[in-house]
Amino acid sequence: MRSTVPRPFLLVRHADVSGVSGTGVVAEGTEWTDGSVSLRWRSEHASTTFYEAGVRAVLAVHGHAGASEVIYLDGVDPHFTDEPAS
Repeated sequence: MRSTVPRPFLLVRHADVSGVSGTGVVAEGTEWTDGSVSLRWRSEHASTTFYEAGVRAVLAVHGHAGASEVIYLDGVDPHFTDEPAS
């Protein structure tokens, strides 16, 4: 079931596997009502990227096998990681 309102989130990196982005909050995002995502990087050379395939695509590209997680700021589904559900 999709949300009826956009959902803000943070991309939090626990380990900097690439040595580029550091750790902590590295990006801010919005999951739109159609499931797509806008992601804004917090860096000296900030950029915004768009993922039609949503949060799972963000984590497939930037999750680094569990080194990063999405934390929703609306209180619903507070943690989303790219680790498989057990």
